[in-house]
Amino acid sequence: MPSATPSELEALAQAACASSYAPYSNFHVGAAIQLTSGQIVTGCNVENASYRLTTCAEQNAIAAAVAQYGPAIRIAAVAIANAATTACQPCGACRQTIAEFAASTASVSFPGEGGVTVHTTLGELLPAAFEFPAK
Repeated sequence: MPSATPSELEALAQAACASSYAPYSNFHVGAAIQLTSGQIVTGCNVENASYRLTTCAEQNAIAAAVAQYGPAIRIAAVAIANAATTACQPCGACRQTIAEFAASTASVSFPGEGGVTVHTTLGELLPAAFEFPAK
């Protein structure tokens, strides 16, 4: 399966915003992840009245990928988008969740300041990820 271009992955993340459940913040986020095998899985944020129980789009996409393809998935690229088209980096918990399934060289893109899309790597976003020694 051929790799999606960064802009194709970003468009899928943007489309995933439409499924978001965000009645409290009205901040609709979508994520698209491409696995090293080529499959693409999307997710969206799902809020809860107890904000602590809210699930981020990136974590939903990763959970869906594990549910569909099993626990051995490896992430090659992640794209994040939001309906407000405002700056929106992955949070610390999402960075660590991505690190569980991706190499530090995995591509991550997200909306930056002034509408400019930021293209970086997981290692640049999370240089000191928690790792289990046997991993």
